[in-house]
Amino acid sequence: MSSGCTLEQLSDLDTIASRLSASGLSPGASHELAALFVRSAGSLQGAGHAGEGGVFALFVPGRIEVVGNHTDYAGGRSLLAAIERGFCAVVIPREDAAVNIVDAVIDQTISFEMTSGLEPDVVHWSNYPMTVARRIARNFPGTLRGADIAFASNLPEAAGLSSSSALMVAIFLALSRVNDLPSTAEYKGNISSYEELAEYLGRVENGRSFGTLEGDMGVGTTGGCQDHTAILCARTDCIAQYSYGPVRLEYSIEWPGDYLFAVAVSGVVAPKTGDAMVKYNRASRLMEIVIELWRRATGRSDPHVAAALSSSVDAADQLRSIIRDSEHPEATEGDLLDRFEHFLAVSEDIVPSASTALSRADIDTFGGLADHSRVLGERLLKNVVPETAFLADSARELGAVAASPFGAGFGGSVWAMVEAELAERFCDSWADRYLHHFPQSAGDSSFFLTTPGPAAFELY
Repeated sequence: MSSGCTLEQLSDLDTIASRLSASGLSPGASHELAALFVRSAGSLQGAGHAGEGGVFALFVPGRIEVVGNHTDYAGGRSLLAAIERGFCAVVIPREDAAVNIVDAVIDQTISFEMTSGLEPDVVHWSNYPMTVARRIARNFPGTLRGADIAFASNLPEAAGLSSSSALMVAIFLALSRVNDLPSTAEYKGNISSYEELAEYLGRVENGRSFGTLEGDMGVGTTGGCQDHTAILCARTDCIAQYSYGPVRLEYSIEWPGDYLFAVAVSGVVAPKTGDAMVKYNRASRLMEIVIELWRRATGRSDPHVAAALSSSVDAADQLRSIIRDSEHPEATEGDLLDRFEHFLAVSEDIVPSASTALSRADIDTFGGLADHSRVLGERLLKNVVPETAFLADSARELGAVAASPFGAGFGGSVWAMVEAELAERFCDSWADRYLHHFPQSAGDSSFFLTTPGPAAFELY
């Protein structure tokens, strides 16, 4: 934990950039993020805060899901990396329970109290910090202090880069620091590692309980914790293979230094609200139904599909038979089989095979596995839209050694693995080709380069 700083220190662009570089970020990313910290601090100064002591600053990144779409909530596997974009938050502790949060980019402020009865608007960004504050008030009872928080982010919203989860992590880390939650009996009894914290924050988002920390309504989505795992547990210049339920690091693979991630934000928004929330929750619900049918047929109490698959060598065939022989009012046999086959192929085969290929620098095989994962997403998971399918195909045609849509789907972004020395030219060509075919997306799409970056950290 840092000793804090002053708002004046957070106006020194070059010093902030130097500290960011020392934390594992590239020079270009460090200067871009330093400007966001200066903007956040300036927002607090503009609101009349002196900030002469006790101020602290946090960087919380977005993430790329390299392979492993919609696997985490069923106990599966995924390959993850943090990126060099995210939230730059400046925090001033308060003595009362008031929380004031300003988005310094759009100059919008929300205010509320740290209470267990908060009722946020689920279609407004305030849903995410208010859900965090409500859960803290319920799980860590006692006298709680609020904070004045300003943030600025260069993560595109609703683009599959985990902007909403990153915001929730940022707010939790800020309020946890202000209230020294790790010293409480409730925290010590349930959370002893960043992996466990990631799982807890996934439960904050989906509303479920974690250990003795009781759940509530969450933000409205029923996902898992892979986003929070990448945000809290990633390592600079590494791709991590994690499994879930509980969160476990299986492998950490060094990223080949002569490649970069090029990221295309399609401009097709994928918000966790409205119709997109329904589609997202539908994918999760189908896996819940599969494990419900398994438990009913076998009498076992496996917590998720991954645990059922590990119960015997013929569990996959047994699950297929159970699905074919069962009826469920919420889903057809075809829907359940497609969802199960997607999970089985991606979690049990593609992710570990891709991890092995990358660790051996077998880039051709890695690229082929990413292609296969994308095809299965289109055919079985059905969460790939024409824009992200085109971006993946065109990336490969332009020379990317691997490419895939990522995130919840139904919009969002695509990553491409490209040679570093050709990356800027590649991005320009990729953008030109995309905007020629989808001119309606010109105003909302964006393209950028990143290396696998560090997990969330305190700057001061």
